[in-house]
Amino acid sequence: MVRAPLFVPETDSTNSWCRRQLEQLPDGFAVYTTCQTAGRGRRGRAWANAPGQGLYYTIVCKRPMADPAALPLAASLAAAHALEKELGVCCQVKWPNDLIWKGRKLGGILCEAAQGAILCGIGINLMQDEEYFSQNGLVHGVSAAQILGRMPNEDTPERLAQAMSEIFAEGLEGFYQKGFAAVRSEYLSRCANLGRRVSFDGGEGQAVDVDEAGRLVVDTGEGKQAVFTGEVTVQGVYGAK
Repeated sequence: MVRAPLFVPETDSTNSWCRRQLEQLPDGFAVYTTCQTAGRGRRGRAWANAPGQGLYYTIVCKRPMADPAALPLAASLAAAHALEKELGVCCQVKWPNDLIWKGRKLGGILCEAAQGAILCGIGINLMQDEEYFSQNGLVHGVSAAQILGRMPNEDTPERLAQAMSEIFAEGLEGFYQKGFAAVRSEYLSRCANLGRRVSFDGGEGQAVDVDEAGRLVVDTGEGKQAVFTGEVTVQGVYGAK
């Protein structure tokens, strides 16, 4: 039986909430909210709050895993599965940590190391409209409501949070034991980077693969280079040319 995620009406960030309670929280504990007042993304970027319009979720991962550095990639698949199951929204993943739909950002992943654990945070845009994205300088954002052409049901955040907890507990067993190689085939089928021109810290070229270590493989024209971290701009995604 998968433990039901805890709902909190408002918090600074679900990752921070879990960090403060970490000693008391078991592996697989999850918390979620629809109002996050000090959310953040990768590299310390602020995450614009949209009270009641998004899902902000964190699961505590204390169990040993073969490839912890690739957890953001596996987490993006968990979120994509939950969106398909609960809303019928089919999305791609942008290496290493975004959920995208037709080149626009639907959600993101932030994994942070904590003492004896990894805090895996997932943010998903659910009910925001075009005005919200424009006012917050997020012109390449998109929400589930915009994709569906209707507002999701009120219980959608709860259902998505529960679905993600179930996938982390049951659907990622292979990842925990064998690392990214166990989910690589599905990741490749969803990865929007592949076949596109990309720019990364130190070079550019065509993304041709994600290897078994979870690294983006880029053909620079002078050889293939494996990229493990950093900023990656992808042609046709977020308006990139």
